[in-house]
Amino acid sequence: MSAYEKLLKRVKQIACLNEISEFLMWDLEVGMPVGAEEARADQSAVVSELAHNLLTDPKLAELLYDSDKELMREAADPSYDGDANPYSLQNRGVKGHLLRRVRRMVDQNTKVPAEVASELTAACSKAQSVWMRARKNNDFEAFRPALERVVELCRKKAEAIGYKEHIYDALLDIYEPGLTVSEVSRVFGELRVKLVDLVKRIAKAEKPNLRLIKQEYPVSIQRQMCHRLMTDMGYDWTRGRLDDVIHPFCCSFSTRDVRVTNKFQANVVTAAMFTALHETGHALYEQGSPAEWTHTPLEGGTSMAVHESESRLWENIIGRSRAFWEHYFPVFKSYFPAQTLGADLDEFYAAINYVTPSFIRTEADEVTYSLHVMLRFELEKALIEGSLEVKDLPEAWNQAMRDYLGIVPETDTQGCLQDVHWPSGLFGYFPAYALGNLIGAQTFEAMKRDLGDTDEILRHGRLGEIRQWLHDHIYVWGQRLYPAELLREVAGQSLSAEPFVNYLEEKYSRLYKL
Repeated sequence: MSAYEKLLKRVKQIACLNEISEFLMWDLEVGMPVGAEEARADQSAVVSELAHNLLTDPKLAELLYDSDKELMREAADPSYDGDANPYSLQNRGVKGHLLRRVRRMVDQNTKVPAEVASELTAACSKAQSVWMRARKNNDFEAFRPALERVVELCRKKAEAIGYKEHIYDALLDIYEPGLTVSEVSRVFGELRVKLVDLVKRIAKAEKPNLRLIKQEYPVSIQRQMCHRLMTDMGYDWTRGRLDDVIHPFCCSFSTRDVRVTNKFQANVVTAAMFTALHETGHALYEQGSPAEWTHTPLEGGTSMAVHESESRLWENIIGRSRAFWEHYFPVFKSYFPAQTLGADLDEFYAAINYVTPSFIRTEADEVTYSLHVMLRFELEKALIEGSLEVKDLPEAWNQAMRDYLGIVPETDTQGCLQDVHWPSGLFGYFPAYALGNLIGAQTFEAMKRDLGDTDEILRHGRLGEIRQWLHDHIYVWGQRLYPAELLREVAGQSLSAEPFVNYLEEKYSRLYKL
C-alpha cells in the first residue's frame, strides 16, 4: 500500500468521525429528547477527541510528507529535493489538491497549543450560556467578562496560527482560505458607499403594499409548496430529508446524506419559501460533489463564502426575480387560492422585495443585509486587533448602525447581543455572509454569458438548466480549488463588488422608480 493510500485511509477515518459529530448535532437540533443532553455531550466529546487525536498524530504528518514525495516522483520533476512544494501549477492534479487540503487541516489543528484550544472551547461553552441569559435580560454587562475571555483566547489562537499582515487574517483564513483583511476591506469599502446611498434613495420612494404576504397561510400547504420548489431545484430526496427546527440550517454528514431544515409559521409564508430556496442552495452544492471524493478533504463546498454564494444566488437573485415568479406565482396561487384571490404578480413581486432598514440581521432584505455583515466585520476586527475594548462594544455598535442603516437599536438585545457567533468564538466567520452576495452576483454574470437569456429559462420553470450549469462549473470542483482560484475559473475575475452593486441598482431602480 502506497503512502498516499495509507493517507486516504487515515483521512477517511477522520472524515467519518467528523460526520458522526455532525449527525449528533443535527439530532440535537431536530429530535433529541431533553433528557439525553448529558449523554449526548459525552458522546460528542468522545467523537471529537478521537478525530482530534487522529488529526494531530505525528503519523499523519509522516504520511503527508511521504505522499508529497510520491507525488513529485509521479510528476517526474528533476528539481525535487525532498522539500519542494508539490503544489506548483504543473503538478496540481487531484492528488495535489487533496494533499494541499490535508496539509491545511494538519496546520490548523497543530499550530494552536492544546491548552489554548481547550481553554477556548471551555470559554465558548460558558460564554454561550451567559449570552443566552444576557440576551434574554438585555444585560450586556453580565456578558462582558465572558466575551472578554473569548476575545483574549481568539487573539492567542490567531497568534499561534500566524499571519503576514494583520492578526485578523489568521482567523479569516480559517473560513476563507487565502483571504485577507486588505482584500475584504477593499470590496466592503466599495460596497458600503453604494449600499448606503441606495438605501437612502429607496427610503424616499413609495412603499409597496404588503397585505398579500401578511395573511395566514396554512402550514401544511406551505410544506407542499416548499417541497415543490426543492424538487424543481433538483434536490435529491434519496440523499436527504426535510425537518422542522427553530433556526433553519442545512447539514451534510457526507455528500451522500445532505439534510435540510425549515421553520414554518402561518403568518410568515415568505420566510419558509425563501428559507427552502436558501438551504436547498447549500444542499445542491453538497450533493453535487463528485462521489469519488466522499470522506476526503475534497468533498463538499470550498469555503463558507462560496457556500453562501450558492444559497443566496438561489434565494435572491433567482428566487426573488420577476421571471422566477412569472412561472411560480400561478403555482403559489393554486396552493393558496383563498389568500391570493384577485392578487396580481406586480403586487406580490413588490412585496417580496420590500426594502427597509431593520435591527435584526437574519430578517434583513437583500439590499440592507450586507450592511449588517460589514458592520460586524469592522467591529470584530477592531476587537481582535485591540483598537476596540469589549466594554465599548454597545456604543460602537449603535454608532455603526446609525452610520450604516440610519437607525439605532433601543436595546442591546436588538443590537450587539443578537448573534451567537462571538460567544461561540467564530471570529472571522461573519464576512462570508456578505462575500457570498458578491460571489453569487459574479457567478450569475458568468451563467448569463453561457446560457443567454436566463429570464426566459426562469419564466418557463426550467430550474434544471440553472442547476446543471452550477454543477458543471462549481459543484464538480468540490474543495479542489480555493475560493479565489474557483472564482477565476468560473467568472474569469477576482473578487469584486461591482456585479452585485449593478444587480441591485438595476433591480431596485425599477421596483422603486428611482
